[in-house]
Amino acid sequence: MQNKKSGKEKNRKFGMSINMWRILVLVVFALFAVGAVVLSLMLGSVAISWQEILQALFGQSVGIHDQIIWNIRLPRTIVASLVGMNLSLSGAILQAVMKNPLADPHIIGISSGAGLTGVLIMILYPHMEYLITPAAFVGAMGAAVCIYILAWKGGIRPIRVILAGVAVSAFLGSGISALMIFYSDRVSGALMWLVGGLSARSWPHVEIILPYAIAGMIFAFLGSRQLNVLQLGDELAKGLGLHVELTRIVMTAVAALLAASAVAVVGLLGFVGLIVPHAARLIIGTDYRFLLPAAALLGMSVVTISDTFARIAFAPIELPVGIIMAFIGAPFFLFLLRREL
Repeated sequence: MQNKKSGKEKNRKFGMSINMWRILVLVVFALFAVGAVVLSLMLGSVAISWQEILQALFGQSVGIHDQIIWNIRLPRTIVASLVGMNLSLSGAILQAVMKNPLADPHIIGISSGAGLTGVLIMILYPHMEYLITPAAFVGAMGAAVCIYILAWKGGIRPIRVILAGVAVSAFLGSGISALMIFYSDRVSGALMWLVGGLSARSWPHVEIILPYAIAGMIFAFLGSRQLNVLQLGDELAKGLGLHVELTRIVMTAVAALLAASAVAVVGLLGFVGLIVPHAARLIIGTDYRFLLPAAALLGMSVVTISDTFARIAFAPIELPVGIIMAFIGAPFFLFLLRREL
């Protein structure tokens, strides 16, 4: 009896130490995100000190820098942070739902589904920009359903998911390319949109993505327990009382909403949902109660820093942030492919 008590006490202390480590990691990631935001506000064609940024944010005038901070850099930085958070959360959820470590909204076609319907709204109803995100959600959810059906064969197999996703992504991508060619006179900035860019993003784009980002984040965090149970396998999850297929449908819808809102404002930005969840998982572990906030914070940092680098590295030429993410993400994807398959 004494041995059992001492064993339970050791397990409890070990669990507490692991959780303390995870909380410390979250604090570090939060500081990293704040630092990325500050750097984004400071760096550019006009250098602004952090003291001036603080003064401007607290309502004190800093001359012409007020306009640069409030009308150019701050909204763009907020959009970059929200896009990074949304895509990272979407990737983490899809990897759990589809039981595929290579799942990513861009790679498996969910972003392409959102992009196709988003382009249709841009072409047919350009004055109804507020419809882009709902339409993109419908497209993303439709793509997810197609992938789920194609990958199902008595259960979900990771290799079938990635193959079905690549096929669906290629098919939908061809539709986007065709629309761009047939209606090239109606779609401005198409190239930037195809690779994912944050140029000229301002407060209207913040208003578009913010409510969906908040709603998606809340639903994702509320579903963290179900995602943890889902990792145990379908049979064990059912034995613990989890409605497996309903959970998959609901959480896929949350992932589609997060991805669609990001696509609606920056276009087809790839690899964020692949790189960030894996990096967070290596550091903080597989408990989704901690993994999801870690992925959200790290995603905010990665996209914001990448966009800052894209703005200043080849100034006065500004690269789309999607090029930077592809440069980082493609080798990482090949590494994971060799490791997992």
